[in-house]
Amino acid sequence: MKIVGIAGSNVGTKTKTAMDYTLNAARAQYPNAEITLLDLAEYTIVFGDGRDYREYDGDTKYVAETIMEADAIIIGTPTFQASIPATLKNIFDLLPVNAFRGKVVSMLATAGSARHFLMIEQQLKPILSYMKAHIVPTYVFIEEKDFHRNEIVNDDILFRIDRLVEDTVMHLKVLTAIQEAKDAAYDF
Repeated sequence: MKIVGIAGSNVGTKTKTAMDYTLNAARAQYPNAEITLLDLAEYTIVFGDGRDYREYDGDTKYVAETIMEADAIIIGTPTFQASIPATLKNIFDLLPVNAFRGKVVSMLATAGSARHFLMIEQQLKPILSYMKAHIVPTYVFIEEKDFHRNEIVNDDILFRIDRLVEDTVMHLKVLTAIQEAKDAAYDF
């Protein structure tokens, strides 16, 4: 099982802090899983120009291929201007329209205030749906007040992140079982 976490911004620390906690929880709960963090601040990624993702090189190719090889993806995004950052949107633009077919995708968002709690519903879920993701319906929304000195200090948020990891893997197991049943039904 390959799980890829995406810290979807090239600035700030809160989303990366949340993704570190999330992927550490995943490693603790599922020690046999192959877990990779793509912190977009650590890569130099060109703007998508319509090429097949395999035609890029360097960091762009690595990030796109790592996402395409994942079984499950946990996306962490900050909220910029009531939406996802351009850095994360560019990742989606680099990938084919069916990039998330057969993949489970879950999400968490960080924001300065509760005013943006619907950003995932209104901005991120439609993109993921269009790209054929199997979306985990629940997500984690983390406000500025839930952090102190680069630590998440709200126990409810920590519980919900642990639950998000579990829900992501359970959705993946169900999706895998469904696909195996379909394959068996057509295997004559």
